[in-house]
Amino acid sequence: MTKLLCTAYFLISLIGFSQTEVYSVKNIEMNTEYPHFGLMLVNNSKIIFTSYLLDNKGRLKRFQGNPVLSIFEGELFENGSIKNIKNIEIAPDEKIKYITSATLSPDSKKLYLTTTTSDDFSEDNFQIKVGAFKEGEGWIHFETLPFCNPKYSYAHPAISIDGKTLYFTSNIRGGKETTKGGSDIFMVNILDDNTFSEPKNLGSKVNSYSKEMFPFISADNTLYFASNRPNGFGGFDIYKSKMIADGAFEKAEKLPKPINSFQDDFCLVIDSANNSGYFSSKRDGGKGDDDIYYFILN
Repeated sequence: MTKLLCTAYFLISLIGFSQTEVYSVKNIEMNTEYPHFGLMLVNNSKIIFTSYLLDNKGRLKRFQGNPVLSIFEGELFENGSIKNIKNIEIAPDEKIKYITSATLSPDSKKLYLTTTTSDDFSEDNFQIKVGAFKEGEGWIHFETLPFCNPKYSYAHPAISIDGKTLYFTSNIRGGKETTKGGSDIFMVNILDDNTFSEPKNLGSKVNSYSKEMFPFISADNTLYFASNRPNGFGGFDIYKSKMIADGAFEKAEKLPKPINSFQDDFCLVIDSANNSGYFSSKRDGGKGDDDIYYFILN
């Protein structure tokens, strides 16, 4: 009888826990054995993500023996499904063969992306470039952002909903804005004449002596990002930090399970109502390398 009561209590505890979780999470149908990451929302109706480029027979396209990472766009439907997926076409003359993440300006007229500075896929030095769309040609006229120093890496661009601030990760060294860890989150102001302010480190309430990656700024100015700092659940975890009145950010806090897991969790994006969104994870039970998960607020 004692064993039976203990079993019943355990089951009741599980039921109670599931009802008190803040988020419900599910692996979406589009995932495959290949990685899917670098998520960025477009007007709450589409999503940009990074994955391997496939040929007409579903085989990996390769360049110099390495799988080609490219960016894709998909439409969002009910229950979190992503459909009508297509490759975002970069004009061949741009010679951009390796893209790790990208974002659109709010008016969809500019595409910011992270790419290497050479054709050497082992090169650690990334840069952020911006291009414009031309009908019939795709995205063209890419230029490296003027504040990108070739000595350092710049990656994972994310733009505020008003289009006035660009967030990104970097390993800038030296001076007041030096990187604390392996990579920090920085911001620049996007000025009216298509120029940019100097990069500003978001400071110790956001950044740590570990790596910060994949920032996303929500409609209510909450910054979401991934970090592998100590005291996480495991690997990279997703954190959030709310912007306060003076433009600074509050101390970052780790999101609870089931958003975070014992494996890598990153690239969280959330809709303008703060009700639902997506993130990437390498958690147990997935379909492939990094899967996209849909979450909704309970």
